[in-house]
Amino acid sequence: MKKELNYFYIGDSLGGNQEWFSGFMMKKGGCGAETACDISVYLAKYFGMTNLYPYSLDPVEKEDYVRFADKMRPYLSPRPMGINRLDIYMEGIEKYFRDAGSPELVTEPLDGNLPWEEAGQKLRAEIDAGYPVPCLILKHKNPKMEDYVWHWFLLIGYEVEDTPDARLRVKTVTYSESQWLDFQELWETGYREKGGLVLLK
Repeated sequence: MKKELNYFYIGDSLGGNQEWFSGFMMKKGGCGAETACDISVYLAKYFGMTNLYPYSLDPVEKEDYVRFADKMRPYLSPRPMGINRLDIYMEGIEKYFRDAGSPELVTEPLDGNLPWEEAGQKLRAEIDAGYPVPCLILKHKNPKMEDYVWHWFLLIGYEVEDTPDARLRVKTVTYSESQWLDFQELWETGYREKGGLVLLK
């Protein structure tokens, strides 16, 4: 069983990239804002919610996207510890949705302390509904996950492997690239301090 969202490109880039942003702090710590920008483009392009991204969608232009990130910055501004809690992210993106004229869009937290099996079921339901899923990883003991440490990124697909243990793999997108990862390995960080997922409703 496999499901991948029909995502979008900006030139050759899969989604946006925080390295394009203006200002040192946005380049370094703008991952939360970048995921919110991508979600807004996605909802405008595939759900018709063009009020969320009032620029060209076919194609999405890099210059417009960078301009849009400047608008998103006040809602999910980089800070010394980053956007290191789900509630901070949810408050920011929901405020943007309201101000942009879509107050019906709300979010729900999925705490990183939940068992990976339960989190995986809810993740699959969200992607089946057509929504990309923001994910926050804080610390991680697995060196393979170093690119995702203290970082917001999006999950845009899943695959349940045809094996006796039915392993769940997820498709991540960040810094303009995608990667398939084992969800249990990603989710079970080995630290008490957790991130989690944010679901759209």
